[in-house]
Amino acid sequence: MAKETIRVYARVKPLGRRQEAGIYSIDDDEKSLSTLEVIVPHDLADGVVNNKRESYKFKFQKIFDQEAKQDVVFDSIAKPVAECVLAGYNGTIFAYGQTGSGKTFTITGGAERYSDRGIIPRTLSYIFDQLQKDSSKVYTTHVSYLEIYNECGYDLLDPRHEASRLEDLLKVTIMEDPDQNIHLKNLSLQQATNEEEALNLLFLGDTNRMIAETPMNQASSRSHCIFTIHISSKEPGSATIRRSKLHLVDLAGSERVAKTGVGGHLLTEAKYINLSLHYLEQVIIALAEKNRSHIPYRNSMMTSVLRDSLGGNCMTTMIATLSIDKRNIDESISTCRFAQRVALIKNEAVLNEEIDPRLIIVQLKKEIQELKDELVLVTGKERTSELSQEELLQLDELIGTFLKDNDPDSALDVGADMRKIKYCFVHMKELMNHSKISDRKSLSQHTSEEKDTNKEAEELEKMKELLQQRDNEISILYILVNMLKKEKKKAQDALFQLNAASAGIPCAVPSSADDYYLSVGENMSLGCQEAFEVFKRDHADSVTTEDNKQLLKQRFAEAKCLGEKLNEVRNKINNLKGKITQRHIQKAALAVSSPSEELNMLDPVEEKLRMQIEDEKKRYYFCLKLLPSCGR
Repeated sequence: MAKETIRVYARVKPLGRRQEAGIYSIDDDEKSLSTLEVIVPHDLADGVVNNKRESYKFKFQKIFDQEAKQDVVFDSIAKPVAECVLAGYNGTIFAYGQTGSGKTFTITGGAERYSDRGIIPRTLSYIFDQLQKDSSKVYTTHVSYLEIYNECGYDLLDPRHEASRLEDLLKVTIMEDPDQNIHLKNLSLQQATNEEEALNLLFLGDTNRMIAETPMNQASSRSHCIFTIHISSKEPGSATIRRSKLHLVDLAGSERVAKTGVGGHLLTEAKYINLSLHYLEQVIIALAEKNRSHIPYRNSMMTSVLRDSLGGNCMTTMIATLSIDKRNIDESISTCRFAQRVALIKNEAVLNEEIDPRLIIVQLKKEIQELKDELVLVTGKERTSELSQEELLQLDELIGTFLKDNDPDSALDVGADMRKIKYCFVHMKELMNHSKISDRKSLSQHTSEEKDTNKEAEELEKMKELLQQRDNEISILYILVNMLKKEKKKAQDALFQLNAASAGIPCAVPSSADDYYLSVGENMSLGCQEAFEVFKRDHADSVTTEDNKQLLKQRFAEAKCLGEKLNEVRNKINNLKGKITQRHIQKAALAVSSPSEELNMLDPVEEKLRMQIEDEKKRYYFCLKLLPSCGR
């Protein structure tokens, strides 16, 4: 169905006994839209010069004056929408206006006379009457009744509603699926097989509604209520199901809070009502604007529930209820302005059809069985779901022959059996994956072997360097040991000569002090040996012996320090030689990449390194010269 704007109607409430009528006129033209003109005379208290507007004109699909009956309103407004819902389209009818303007009377109706029935009971009667007349389809009807009070949702058909407090009832919450379809959790769907059951559910919900006495109405609705009729239809034997829904919305009063003169709990209710209506107006304004990317549906619960009804897949109709009283003339003008904005919104209603999955399953099973029977007739044998072991072995042989054949024109012919074709694809894929894994393993093994070889070469170089360092240390220690042996021998010889001269013993000079003491001990008696030991202990030269020992330790320490310096100088010389070699490599690489005459010139860095090597060599030779002096 093509896009069409929301249909907007107006209904004027009859005046009461003490109410003074405002000035208005209705131009009802059957060929075009009806026009409502409201006159607001200038107030003399505002002064002689007053530029306030006096005349306000508004256009509607149809305007129902004070004498309009309920059946006429239903036939003009609700009946066309109900017919579309029976055909499979979604529909919405909502009433908007100030408190006491006749919204609830228009939607639900009055209880005094049967003729005062509103749109909801008349729509239920009309729908079930049409369902009984149409025997070509199977219909199923469900009903739900949602109340939005202080921005919280409640199920008016909940059996615990009367026996429980409002705070103890389950709240209806909004849930959205990935396709941005709205689902209401904790809102029950009650099946209604006939008109009587549906009216009983409507009566039950109306008794649970929140109403209160206000200065503008003795039984004012303090909440928004949405009565929804869900219809599903299906032709016998067909897999197509049509699902549609009809929202019948009774909004709370739209007047200003200051004008009502209420306070306390009623003031809180009025604030929430005006807030939700404000969000509704924001959605209406956003939908009326062109190229508007974001529509604030989520600001309130009511706009979220009515998302499809406002700018979506729905045929929507609005009834603007007006109270043409002098005190309420400003509110009536505000309601008409809101209705003009709603009339700019375009909806695109589509037929809601879906396929019954159970019937599809039955049809597919039947079709599969027919195809199997045809296959048996063609092949002459019944085909099972799995291949036999013989067939699998035969396929393996065919695949192996195909892979070994080097002819590019060769083909793998397994017939028109999809089971065999799938098996061949799976088997060849497994073979390719296996070969890829083998190639990766061999590559990783080769790489690991190269890494191990490089690591062994590095460790061998490190061991060679360590061995060379140990050889250098051993050479230095060998020199130091020889020097120490010489110093020890000199000290022993000096001590021997000194002791022999003091004792007056003429003998040949022994090779060492130990030989001397041994020869003296052999030629002495026991008493002389004891006296000789006392003499050695008490002789003045024993102090000289201790001094010589201390001097020997000092010279040993100096020799050790000189050895460390020799190693340090040698390492520096090797480091400088390595830098010179690196410079030679860099110059050779540069000569290959960009040969020029400047490369043959002297390198100042290399000259500096060579001078440092000469300085270190001088230090090395100087330390070597100092080593013999440590033994003097």
